[in-house]
Amino acid sequence: MKTARAFSLALLALALWTSPAFAQGCAMCRANARATPKEGQKAINRAIFLMMLPPVGAVTLGTGLIVRYARRRDEEKEKD
Repeated sequence: MKTARAFSLALLALALWTSPAFAQGCAMCRANARATPKEGQKAINRAIFLMMLPPVGAVTLGTGLIVRYARRRDEEKEKD
């Protein structure tokens, strides 16, 4: 139990330690994106959208399969 608690605290400390790096990256990206012409900004928006499609699709598909499996399992339990 103590090991799990120590691991959780170490993981939390690591997550909090790295968060300023992510915030700085967002500010730098935003400044660079605003400095580009309108066509470049549209291209960046499209690229971000296209990069988001596979992970969102995978999560949606995975969640759908999990719900489907859970319903089947519950129906089989009710039949027994």
